[in-house]
Formats: sequence, C-alpha cells, structure tokens
Amino acid sequence: MFESVGWGEILVLIVAGLFILGPERLPDAAAWVGKTMRKVREFANGARQQLRDEMGPDFDEFRKPLEDLRQLRNFDPRKAITNHLFDGDPDPLGLNGTSGGSSKPNGYPAAEAKPESTPLKPGEKPPIDPDAT
Repeated sequence: MFESVGWGEILVLIVAGLFILGPERLPDAAAWVGKTMRKVREFANGARQQLRDEMGPDFDEFRKPLEDLRQLRNFDPRKAITNHLFDGDPDPLGLNGTSGGSSKPNGYPAAEAKPESTPLKPGEKPPIDPDAT
C-alpha cells in the first residue's frame, strides 16, 4: 500500500505533523496511526485467508490474473521490444568481447588498436593501396 513512500516523504509528513499537532500530541498521533495501520493490515490478511478458505483451490486461479496485472506495473517497453526482437539475447550483435570489451561513450565498440607504423627511410616509397586510388 505504501510501497512508493520514501524517507523524504516520511520526513515531510513528520515535520507537517509537528507543525499541525504540536510536539505534545505528535507521539500520541503517531501511535494511533501505527495501531490503525496494524488493524487494517490484520483485517486485510484475515479477509484474504477467509476468502482462500472458502474458495479452496479456485482462489489461485482467480489470483493469477491479478498477479499478471501487477507485473504490468513494472513493464518496460524498451526491454520488452528487445526481448521480442532478439529472443532475450543480451548481446544480439556479438559486440561484447570485441576490442577487449571497451566501448565508446556512444555505446559502439572502440576501434581496434592499429600497429604503430615506422617512419619511412630515406629514399623508400610509401606503400600504395590500389583499391584506394
């Protein structure tokens, strides 16, 4: 129920409660909220257990669509498309492992290091690539 409430929100609620209720009544209010939340949780668990007892094995069949809907909350379209197109292969193009696994900031693999060329000696002709001319 309160899974998405972080520490920052809790701190804001405490400070707001301190201003609204004052330091004298804030501990009593916090204890009341804690007891109420505990009761609500017990009622929900009791209702779930009672429903499970009355429905028997059919309860899991009805619960499955709800679990599927809960998984849609964590749906990532980019990941779903990648998994669909590449059958879940994390490295579909085989780029991991090339050039020592290093990559440029844009994600492409870094070019392989070329051997250092030695300077031409006096009177030596440079190599010519006939395909490049």
